[in-house]
Amino acid sequence: MPALCRDCLTTFEAGPRCPNCGRPRVVSHPELFDLTIAHMDCDAFYAAVEKRDNPELRDKPVIVGGGRRGVVSTACYIARIRGVRSAMPMFKALKLCPDAVVVKPRGAAYAEASRAIRAMMEALTPAIEPLSLDEAFLDLSGTAKLHGAPPALLLARLVRRMEDELGLSGSIGLSQNKFLAKIASDLDKPRGFAVIGRAETEDFLADRPVGLIWGVGAAGRDTLERAGIRTFADLRRWEKADLQARFGSMGERLWHLARGQDHRRVSANAPVKSISNETTFPEDIADPEVLDGHIWRLAEKVADRAKAKGQAGRVVVLKLKRADHRLLTRRHALAEPTQIADRIYREARALFDQAGETGPLRLLGVGLSEIVPGNGADLSGDLLDPQAVSRACAERASDAIRARFGAQAILKGRALR
Repeated sequence: MPALCRDCLTTFEAGPRCPNCGRPRVVSHPELFDLTIAHMDCDAFYAAVEKRDNPELRDKPVIVGGGRRGVVSTACYIARIRGVRSAMPMFKALKLCPDAVVVKPRGAAYAEASRAIRAMMEALTPAIEPLSLDEAFLDLSGTAKLHGAPPALLLARLVRRMEDELGLSGSIGLSQNKFLAKIASDLDKPRGFAVIGRAETEDFLADRPVGLIWGVGAAGRDTLERAGIRTFADLRRWEKADLQARFGSMGERLWHLARGQDHRRVSANAPVKSISNETTFPEDIADPEVLDGHIWRLAEKVADRAKAKGQAGRVVVLKLKRADHRLLTRRHALAEPTQIADRIYREARALFDQAGETGPLRLLGVGLSEIVPGNGADLSGDLLDPQAVSRACAERASDAIRARFGAQAILKGRALR
């Protein structure tokens, strides 16, 4: 059986240890050198960047996120052992891990690390489909002849290079398609390398929960469970026509995924439809000043992501969920696309004011839609706001300072609300 040492990159016939270096970090699989679709997911990316840049944090539990009323963006694995998870309210995370060091997100630093990882990927293949700053699909079909090595070895080289040159680790999922590769990358975290082959696909999926399907959240799981579908084996018992009749256009996709079939290509040019960020409050909030601070922080996160991706949006979106769970969405189309936090904030705040009396809110979200390349954004400013261009220039200068000296180097007063 083909095997690969992830430490010294020696290939050999399967065994518990590498015959060259004697280490046990070995991945072996009958199809190891035949599969070409991969998903690379960085390990606790934001927290890993913070620990790399501040060695004093190395052995401490680290949470990247907002204040006590915010939510967890990322937690390092020390904090995860204590039960801390992404999107968890900060007050709950600190109850589970009271000695955690809480660090404010540094979007510019994460974007810089992401660009360096992307450059390493591009040295292997042009077929890269980023999902976020810290994960991407890669199609390595046809690269073995070019690089003189099978895709599995190229991927092992990639994550070792990330560790050696950037001080960041990642986990690899290797399979026959995107759906299975993404599942595989989460099987052996951190610093993992998992393979799901063609021959084992249906047996591998059979007893696993349908919540593994990307895009099936809590509401989707409830809908499927009401139909008696909890596992892939349950799903596989349905005829395609019955799934389509019950779940509409999603039904056909579910039928294929139940069998591990995914015909989507890894697309380097897959369009991004929106860039957004939202937060769920541990307690409903009605104070407009407190909500204003949240609108600013969300706008800043959206802007950081847009800048990191080199993108901008033509429409600003505000999402509000009231205490009674009623969801309100408001949109405003701009004269030109933007990626500037100040502009996103002002538009979102105006939408908030126009929404009128909404009562206490349990969730707030800000986003951009109608995404376009960012090189034509924020050029002419706002005719009704002569200072918009100067504020945009000041923001870009602030970005450069924050990237060099940290997120706390420059703070706006409204960010402290």
